[in-house]
Amino acid sequence: MLIMNNAIEILIPAVISFISGILLTPVFTHYFYKYKLWRRTPRTTVVPSNDFKKIYEDNELRTPRTGGMIVWMSVIATILIIYIISLFIDTNFAERINFINRSETLLPFIVLIFASLVGLADDFIQIFANGKLSGDPIVLRYLKLGIILVLGLIIGWWFYSKLGMDSVHIPFDGTLYLGFLFIPFFILITLGVFSTSVIDGIDGLSGGVLAPVFVAYTVIAYGHGQFNLAAFCAVVASGILAFLWFNIPPARFYMGETGMIGLTVTIAVIAFLTNTVLLLPILAFPLFITSLSTIIQMASRKFFNGKKVFKVAPLHHHFESIGWPKYKVTMRYWIVSIMTSIIGVVLVFLQ
Repeated sequence: MLIMNNAIEILIPAVISFISGILLTPVFTHYFYKYKLWRRTPRTTVVPSNDFKKIYEDNELRTPRTGGMIVWMSVIATILIIYIISLFIDTNFAERINFINRSETLLPFIVLIFASLVGLADDFIQIFANGKLSGDPIVLRYLKLGIILVLGLIIGWWFYSKLGMDSVHIPFDGTLYLGFLFIPFFILITLGVFSTSVIDGIDGLSGGVLAPVFVAYTVIAYGHGQFNLAAFCAVVASGILAFLWFNIPPARFYMGETGMIGLTVTIAVIAFLTNTVLLLPILAFPLFITSLSTIIQMASRKFFNGKKVFKVAPLHHHFESIGWPKYKVTMRYWIVSIMTSIIGVVLVFLQ
């Protein structure tokens, strides 16, 4: 009975989040298009590759790139609705479904909102800025990287000094104690997961890859007895599904950096809270392989006289360039994400 009650207390906020996202989306969509929140400069000016030009479609210049707002606004709306329930309907029920607490979910919630706002600022620069800033110049990328580095430093310090975390679990082996090196290790993981924002670029791709990861962490947190964290992950997953409802081709909007930065950095925090960080490359395999493909491509071009490993990087664009239709790339990424998330969950509970 206790297990069933906990499951219901996770399910109800998740349903509220999904419905909130579905209801909020038409309102946000109206303003996305009213203020033309899409890229002003085509990516072909940033990626002057003939292979990329062959698969590039001009419709991204008429598709808003701030759709990730739907996800984190769904989370905020869920928290507000639960608060309203506590004021006017049933205080005891609201307390049962309230998933925000200091020990489990306050940190990932704050990280989600702050990192999403950083991403939103980046999106707005590329939408409204004139000249070179509108083309995602290298200086803007370094600035964004620096902000994420500082954010990782602050969060890593919080884990180390406030939560007393100084080790990581090694699957099937034991515990690796890092001491103060835990902080740079956290920064490294945060930067690694953040770089997966490159996976946004095909209708429905990012949402379909991210949703199974958060569902997997819902199951993992629930199995660890972290019920509030499980509810938080379920609420985020539901927000992503609401986003995905409107993002199936043809997309009404793209995830944008406001979604990708917020969600990927939050995944890093959740991985540490559930002590599964070394399984993260499996749980979020499509994210890591996409980032790895970009790193390999850059290294190959730098050290091997411009020779490319992939026709276009990141990896999903390579598949497009060899003839896969966009829908085939998207659906296969979804399948891989679901399978690797399941494998990751199984590995967590086999230990």
